[in-house]
Amino acid sequence: MKLVWIGRVVSIIVALPFALSAGMKLMRHPEVIKGMSHLGLPESLIMPLGVIELLCVVLYLVPKTSIFGAILFTGYVGGAIVTHLRMGEPVYLHIALGIVIWLGLYLRRPQLRQLFWAPRALSSANASILPPRQPGLVAATSGISRP
Repeated sequence: MKLVWIGRVVSIIVALPFALSAGMKLMRHPEVIKGMSHLGLPESLIMPLGVIELLCVVLYLVPKTSIFGAILFTGYVGGAIVTHLRMGEPVYLHIALGIVIWLGLYLRRPQLRQLFWAPRALSSANASILPPRQPGLVAATSGISRP
């Protein structure tokens, strides 16, 4: 339970800059307009990017949609990385944010920890789903014989 709470705190901390950035985009802050022109992006993208960013934050922080939110965040951060690489700017912070996004999710979702570190538990769980082995029989659904 302690890891879950640490994951929640990490997730909130990593989502905060994105929420602030989305808010600044939605308010069309002058610094955002200046940054967009520096990156060679049209001003017309400010609102859509702000909405996408805010959507990523909300989906990431809501437990039922957190995995989908992390996937969307990964795409969003990947786009930011490409944009900054194109300008010859460093992307270390973006890479670190992407890693911390998944770290927060990993810590607050025990299922992800089981997926990565308990392959025996998963394979034994899958084995209990299968019927007991009977030599010489062919599985009716797959057409594959099991030794």
